Amino acid sequence: MRFSEVMANKPKILLTFGTRPDAVKMAPLVRLLKKDEELESVVVVTAQHREMLDQILSIFEIVPDYDMNIMRDRQTLEDIASAVMQALPPILKKENPDLVLVHGDTSTAFLSALVCFYHGISVGHVEAGLRTSNPSLPFPEEMNRRLIDQVARLLLAPTETARKALLREHHEPEYIFVTGNTVVDALLAVAEKAGKLPVPDYLIGFEKYKVILVTAHRRESWDDGLKRISTALREIIEQRNDTAIIFPIHKNPRVRDEMTPILGNHSRIRLIEPLDYLSFVGAMMRSHLILTDSGGIQEEAPSLNVPVLVMRDLTEREEGVNAGCVKVVGTYSNGIVKGTLEILEDDEKYRFMVEAPNPFGDGKASIRIVKAIKYFLGIRKSKVDEFKIRLK
Repeated sequence: MRFSEVMANKPKILLTFGTRPDAVKMAPLVRLLKKDEELESVVVVTAQHREMLDQILSIFEIVPDYDMNIMRDRQTLEDIASAVMQALPPILKKENPDLVLVHGDTSTAFLSALVCFYHGISVGHVEAGLRTSNPSLPFPEEMNRRLIDQVARLLLAPTETARKALLREHHEPEYIFVTGNTVVDALLAVAEKAGKLPVPDYLIGFEKYKVILVTAHRRESWDDGLKRISTALREIIEQRNDTAIIFPIHKNPRVRDEMTPILGNHSRIRLIEPLDYLSFVGAMMRSHLILTDSGGIQEEAPSLNVPVLVMRDLTEREEGVNAGCVKVVGTYSNGIVKGTLEILEDDEKYRFMVEAPNPFGDGKASIRIVKAIKYFLGIRKSKVDEFKIRLK
């Protein structure tokens, strides 16, 4: 049932997020909602990733109304769960929101949605409907997002593929909206500024090389997976004298302990500290190729015409694979090496990936989401003009 169309006060939207990726994707929406005259918005951050979150808040000039500050050294999933489930209820009780927006597949998003369910508060899921064929891949993200969609009433799917996944699970069609992905909104908002940044120190001396930008951190890749990825990267560099690797290595000690011994002593591999978002966009723009196990980068890089090779066994973003701008190479060394060398050595295949269209968004996702919220709340009578992929 839709909320009453006659409300004495402006409906209140509470947004909660806590990691860099979901902060990036929520930032354009936060800024748009703050300006909206028909809705009141409240921003709550968990700070699941403290330092990286703060960088995004600074870049997009977002001041949270509440900061749970839950991050602890070497925190476990259980630590995050306990902290969010204790800190969020008093905020919900005080603010009494009409709708809580969560994003994507983080532990912050799932736990916030669960707490809202316990309190009878409607949840809107930004980036709903992404699926792999395996509930454990990626871990724990795949199960997080599946469970969020079971709780959420407003399902904001980034693509038609995501909508179809939700329909297969028998979610109510009336409140599924295809919006495009807000990460494209965020990227377009900072790309010009990122392109004007001076050449960073970590690229000095690498001007003559094809630079491969690497990110890897997912829990599913821990232990043998991280070692296999490291071994593959080392082999690629040793086989190709015209390449260099820039690797902003995740702060998680587990990731660093596994990967640094294999990658830390080669002249054409530079392990650097994590970059702030603006600098990372600049790094993507200066890269020849990106190897990643990230989700968001699969959506961002195509807007910059940079090919992406995904070091995972499955991706929930098949649209990029189908469009040709993304290729899955797995987590085993031979697959990563083979897939990377194929793109490096074949100019035609490389050019095809560069010229492939971005199927993930057009920079207007946040506008569509605000309209969908108003429709859900009964403020807006007509449904939203949805995002449609325009392939070349």
